Amino acid sequence: MTLSDDIARTAANDCVEVLFTEDEAWAAVEGRDRRFDGLFVYAVETTGIYCRPSCPARRPHRKNVAFHFSPQKAEEAGYRACRRCYPKHTDPTPAEQAVEQVRAYLDAHFDEPVTLHTLAEEVGLSPSHLQKTFKRFVGLSPKDYQNARRLEVFKGQVGAERDVLEATFEAGFGSSRALYEQAENGLGMTPGTYRRGGKGLTIRFTTLPSAFGRLLVAATERGVCAVSLGDDDATLVAELEDEFQHASTITRDGESMRAWVEPIIRYLDGVHAHPTVPVELQGTDFQRRVWKTLQKIPYGTTRSYSEVAEMLGQPEAARAVARACASNKVALVIPCHRVVRKAGGAGGYRWGSHRKQRLLDQEEAP
Repeated sequence: MTLSDDIARTAANDCVEVLFTEDEAWAAVEGRDRRFDGLFVYAVETTGIYCRPSCPARRPHRKNVAFHFSPQKAEEAGYRACRRCYPKHTDPTPAEQAVEQVRAYLDAHFDEPVTLHTLAEEVGLSPSHLQKTFKRFVGLSPKDYQNARRLEVFKGQVGAERDVLEATFEAGFGSSRALYEQAENGLGMTPGTYRRGGKGLTIRFTTLPSAFGRLLVAATERGVCAVSLGDDDATLVAELEDEFQHASTITRDGESMRAWVEPIIRYLDGVHAHPTVPVELQGTDFQRRVWKTLQKIPYGTTRSYSEVAEMLGQPEAARAVARACASNKVALVIPCHRVVRKAGGAGGYRWGSHRKQRLLDQEEAP
């Protein structure tokens, strides 16, 4: 009995509210979304095994997958439980427990030097196995996770009008150099600028018509910081002001923006070339890695979220890849529209799925 059969039966009996479709279930499986664990299991016809959505095993072909609301339903259909994800157990798997234990330890010791060996002893795993397992579930290595936590503390400290140097050491950075090196990956601006809430930033922007609707391009002195498509200027400008609400100046300046705008307009007009302009983005180390990978996807081709995750060497991070795509503020320059659903269809897009499909169709045209 498939998920669709279960839905049909329970809907007919008026005893269960249907909360998701098969497409949404498959998206959860592709993204190894643990939020769906316990809501359904997926069974693989070629192996005779059923798994929880977050199972770390390699993903099967969609055509070989059936969905069931419970392990009992899957077993009634002749499938047996996976020995990697233990779908019959509602408690976290041993691997998940180890990862959460390490995260809790790093949260409690964010301001101290913590070695991988120390963490491995805490959970009874080898350092190499812990490194691989933690990165598979979290998307970051333990060291990168700790640095991210330190940056969060630093942001909170300087946002509370603390001195930058004082906040640096309270956040666990051994020196201002260490902070600035990490800030280059995690803040997108210098710590001093962040302390001022971006008040030192001057942002110039322009809006103009394009083949895909109204186009807004904004930039700091270091590069383009926003590219947006929409139906009217007022909405685009309001979104820009909300995004950079602490900037000291946001001014319309079409003339000085010309050199950076023209490549984007040419691309939208169908010129077979990727718009190459300098950018300035705020993002985590993982987000930056995703964005850099997206820029390597050739013009006229696409990749699925899971394929991008595999390109990063983190096949379990498809959901995190999707979030990084959604966080991309410079569409077109960083071509997140080239990432599509593995099951088919263009998928979501911040500026409308119809625009995403048009971009893909235009790139595929001879």
